[in-house]
This record gives sequence, C-alpha cells and structure tokens, in this order.
Amino acid sequence: MAKKIMFQGTGSTVGKSLLVAALCRILNDEGYKVAPFKSQNMALNSFITKDGKEMGRAQVVQAEAARVEPDVSMNPILLKPTSYVGSQIILNGQVYKNMKASEYFTQKDFLIPHIQRAYNELNQNYDVIVIEGAGSPAEINLRSRDIVNMGLAEIVDTDVILIGDVDKGGVFASIYGTYMLLSESEQKRIKGFVINKFRGDVSLLIPGVKMLEEKIGIPCVGVVPFIENLKIDDEDSVSERLFQRTDKPIKVGVVRLPYMSNFSDFTVFDMESDVSLEYVTAEEEIEACDLLIIPGSKNTIFDMKYLIKNKINQSIYRFHKMGKPIVGICGGFQILGNSISDPEGVESVDQTVNGLGLLNVETVMAAEKTTVQSEAILINDYYHAGTKDMKVGGYEIHMGQTTPLGDEIQSFALNSKGQIDGCIDASGKVMGTYFHGIFDNDNFRKAVLDKIRAEKGLENGGADVSFEALKDREYDRLASHVKEHVDMTLINQFLNESRILDC
Repeated sequence: MAKKIMFQGTGSTVGKSLLVAALCRILNDEGYKVAPFKSQNMALNSFITKDGKEMGRAQVVQAEAARVEPDVSMNPILLKPTSYVGSQIILNGQVYKNMKASEYFTQKDFLIPHIQRAYNELNQNYDVIVIEGAGSPAEINLRSRDIVNMGLAEIVDTDVILIGDVDKGGVFASIYGTYMLLSESEQKRIKGFVINKFRGDVSLLIPGVKMLEEKIGIPCVGVVPFIENLKIDDEDSVSERLFQRTDKPIKVGVVRLPYMSNFSDFTVFDMESDVSLEYVTAEEEIEACDLLIIPGSKNTIFDMKYLIKNKINQSIYRFHKMGKPIVGICGGFQILGNSISDPEGVESVDQTVNGLGLLNVETVMAAEKTTVQSEAILINDYYHAGTKDMKVGGYEIHMGQTTPLGDEIQSFALNSKGQIDGCIDASGKVMGTYFHGIFDNDNFRKAVLDKIRAEKGLENGGADVSFEALKDREYDRLASHVKEHVDMTLINQFLNESRILDC
C-alpha cells in the first residue's frame, strides 16, 4: 500500500501541476516508485496512452517526471470543454457523453466508485502517490459534491499541503482565507503551506510568513522562487505563452483558436534557440511567420466560423499566396479542407460549414472517437524538405474522418496499420495530419526548420538536439529548484505519517 500526500491550491494557476511533477521526480530520485493522481481534470490538452486511453496531459507530464508509463488510472475523469457551459466527459480513458455543467454537478456521485477503483490500482502498485487538486477547496458553493479537492482527500484519507501564488498578489490573504473557509475536519488535513512563484528578496517575505504560521497554526513548507524558461508542458502556462513574443530569426505561428486543444504539440519549439513560437490572429502577425500551424480544436466548426467572422481566414490565404508552409494538426487538418460536417451533432449544432479549402478534402464527424498511439512512414515530401521515407511517431485523438476528393492530393503518411494519415497539396507546402506530436519527432522538425533556415540564409541547427533528452533535463532542473526551496524533511515526515488506505 502506498504513502500519499495531496497538493491543493488557493485557486487555479498557482502551480500545483508543476510542484506535483517536481515532487514526483524528487521522490523517484530517493528510490520510490511514484504515481501522480488527479481524480478530475478539466483541460483541452490530452494524451493517448499505449492502450488507446485518453487522459489529461498534466498527469502525463507528472508520470514522465516520475519515470513511469502514463496510465489512465492517474486521471480517471477528464472534462474537455465543448462550449461555454458544457464538456465532453472522458471516463476511464473513453468518451462517456457530453454534459452541461449543471447536469454534471448533480450527477457526480456516480463517479466516486470509478475514482476509488483508479486510486486503488495505483495504491496496489506504487510506493507513493502524489495527488493534485483542482482550482480551490474554498469554492464552498461546490463543496457538497466535490470529488477533486477536500472531497477527494476524504475519500482517500490524505493530508494536504496548500499552495498559494505570490506572483498574483495577496498570497497571505488567499492562504488564510482558504484555510478559514474550510470546516474544522478539513483544516486538520492541512499540514503545511507553500508560497510559490516568488520574485525578489525572500527576507522581505519572512515576517509575513511567520505571522501567517501563527494565525493558522501550520508551518510554511517552503517559498519557491519563480523558475524562468521552463520547457515543460504546463496547463497553467498556456495563458502566458499566448502573448509571448521574442526577437528570433525564425517565427513559427500557431493560429489562436477559441477551442484550441493540445498546445503541447508546440512546446518542442521552445528548445530551438533560433525559433520564436507565437500564437497569432492579427494579419501582420500571421504574415510575419515563416511557418503557420493551425492547431487541434475541441469544436472545429465553431473555430472555423470564428476564423471567417474575424477575417483571419483572409490572412491565412494571403500567407498561403506568399508560398510559405502551412501545417494543420487534427482539427487544424479538418479546417484546411473544403467542408466539415457534423450530422450527429457530436461537437456542434451546425450541420456543415465550409473550410479554408486549401486541401481538397472533406471531413465528417462521427460519434466514435479515434484514440491511438501510432507510428508512420512519410510517403511524400513536405515543403520539399527531404521528409520522404522518414519514420515518425505520434498519437491521434479525433471524432471525424477526412477523405481526399481529388487526384492532386497526395498522402502524407502511412501508419503502422497500413492506413493513410494526412494529406499534402500539389505544391507540397500545405499539409494536414491527425498526428499529434508530429514536431516532437526530431528528424521531421529539423528537416522543416532547416529548409526555412536555408531560405533565410541561416545556419542549420539542432543536429544533436533530442526533445526527449531535453525534457528529462528540464524535469531534473525543476526538481532541483523545488528541492532547494522546500523542506523535504517535513514532506517526508508527512508521507511517513500518512494513513495507509486499503481500498
């Protein structure tokens, strides 16, 4: 049976996911077999496991940090927003149904046995489970059916460390207020607090830390400084990345869609020293790019209509006429085509919309979701960059099937099942694929970027750069940073005192 500890936050984006990832790596370095766990995650960033199950990307990152294979038991419930009031429910890695928030809230009790089974599987197979909450436990309007914060802490009988984000301001009030809004039994579960994302002279913070310790009677486990330029997928970082701008020779633009999914497809570009990754919508931003990517979407028809309504489609057409390369991934592949139909109302109330028409293909949505990890051989050359015959790996998550309509459309890849995945237009410069993680393949990414470098008169780069090796170094850097600033003796004490739960 596993020891366990839970991290909850005073709100969203306080850094829970990365602190859990750091602790997973730290404890694994100490010799433990560690598993992350988050009962319910709400995100458009997801991943497909080796057995074809879908789970939140944050728990994949934490599993990688722990040096274990991602498993859907680490995230049994994933909510993928499809509108402002509803989500697709992924239960135990498979689509359950679409539900409005109000409906989901009133029916959450049936999920508890699923959570218990998932947790018990980890409990039987790991030494330590590091648990992540969601949002804040002080959302008292939701407490009666909570299954991810204090409700979960009660289900698995765990102690909690509370995280506050000093970068937002008001960290002492947020920690104190959160604590005081909890019931007496819930307060007893809080064993310590962490102040995260600190910038500046920590000595100026210490008097406030000591006063807070006196007021709530629990210790500060650490003050963790803000860590710069961390190249790790992080749900919380997407809002920061949306507006980042750097002055580098090569600009890769990702069209910023309202329901953009799997932005983790683009984290890899952060490792390229001469590449600036920018999320773009304005005409001048798009036309300044050297490579334009249309990302995945959880509501492809809505996002296509958004492009038309805001005339972003016109900017994409102008970019295309400039002869520059375009890639569409998953929903972006569908958007590049002539039409997108949803006769069963899988994602939208609209039956059919026109796509951009840059690939002569059509997409029809289907109720059954494709979720698979796969490998493929590239059977045609993209962007005349020498990609033909390359072997690549990735994963697919999509509700639709896309069909070529004309002989001028060339196939992009042949997957391990002998099926065609993706298309390239006759120019070789517009490509669509269902492969998430296509740019994580070092050979493919290097070929495309080196072609851009050659056209811009730049030196080729990245010859010995491995994305997997870089990620592992970044997990080590994160772990070292957190370990330096938290009291691991105290955390290990909490773990050793944790109650062993036999489910």
